[in-house]
Amino acid sequence: MADNSIASGSVSAETSRGPAAPAPATASADTTTFAVILSLSFCHLLNDMMQSMVPALYPILKENYALDFAQIGLITLAFQCTASLLQPLVGIYTDKRPMPYSLAIGMSSTFLGLILMSMARSYPVVLLAAAMIGIGSAVFHPEASRVARMASGGRHGLAQSLFQVGGNTGSAVGPLLAAFIIVPRGQESIVWFSAAALVAMVVLVGIGNWYGRNRHLGTPKSRPAPGTAGCVAITRARVTIAIGILVLLMFSKTVYSASLGSYYTFYLIDKFSLSIQEAQAALFVYLGAIVLGAVAGGWIGDKIGRIPVMWFSILGALPFTLALPHVSLASTLLLSLVIGVIMSSSFSAIIVYAQDLLPGRVGMVAGIFFGVSFGLGGLGAAALGKIADITSIETVYRACAFLPLFGLLIAFLPKLDRRHA
Repeated sequence: MADNSIASGSVSAETSRGPAAPAPATASADTTTFAVILSLSFCHLLNDMMQSMVPALYPILKENYALDFAQIGLITLAFQCTASLLQPLVGIYTDKRPMPYSLAIGMSSTFLGLILMSMARSYPVVLLAAAMIGIGSAVFHPEASRVARMASGGRHGLAQSLFQVGGNTGSAVGPLLAAFIIVPRGQESIVWFSAAALVAMVVLVGIGNWYGRNRHLGTPKSRPAPGTAGCVAITRARVTIAIGILVLLMFSKTVYSASLGSYYTFYLIDKFSLSIQEAQAALFVYLGAIVLGAVAGGWIGDKIGRIPVMWFSILGALPFTLALPHVSLASTLLLSLVIGVIMSSSFSAIIVYAQDLLPGRVGMVAGIFFGVSFGLGGLGAAALGKIADITSIETVYRACAFLPLFGLLIAFLPKLDRRHA
């Protein structure tokens, strides 16, 4: 069985380093592709920074509209479920018909959503604005993930993590900007950040030009069958089971992340009597740790394989999530940092592993897993909000602490990479 464990990512990486490629051409290609990947990462930063304004506004919206935690959760649900439902459809469509300028077009929905959010005077309008921002995410993530893989030169984990770290950075910076700009100045000031969407649209037009010239890099001459990772076939049933396991792993990490992303500030304010600004700064520390974990996870995954990274990232977080609800403020901040680093390291590993399982369906895989991430996060946020209303925020963290136990399912994943054997 070990002889059959060869991943398409490994094969393509080894082929790209073969002696037939002249050194000057390779260097030139590397320069070009890294420029594309870093541009995508920058746009991902802007995209997720704007998206993170939504949960950062929750304390203001809760006060302005007298919302309960369940209604706060519905805002997250409106945003994330819009993205969740549309992302797989966008990925499936663009796998067949690449659309180089769809990234810039999708960003315009985020632009309009931010303007509408700043002007909203009722709860339904807030929900509509959140949904429009979700539509922008639905278009951006699967197509941007495809272009990052096209530009990877076989280093799929590194490319995916560099792309992802932009989003994580934006998610970390957004609440901090909100704490010191939006909270003091009010909901209307969010319109200032719509300028970031305009900048992203300009950059994405340039990426669209590169995409249009190099779309052959992401179009195989013949589409491989599902499970033919590299040169070895895996049965369709095992592929289906593996995808189901990956979805459950994404569920465990995403719902726990939703508990911190949506309610961490309320938890700190309620349990430790922090101010809104102090709680947002603490959320920034946690989100900053996610950036570090995302970069490390992609790079290490290319070196030792995806499955070891998943083991460490999901099951390895369990001792820290169990301890979090029972410690002091200083220990809470420290544990949230450790949890952020560990849990975020598996995201690129899950995406690349799934893309290796389903070669030729990069957009569909990215759409499914980014969509699952948003959708499960939205459902989790809504459910956790209801639990918090009935019990308390602290009860939410006590219950969520056991979610990393889903990591035990990793034992049932087929080994695709020869480094696993």
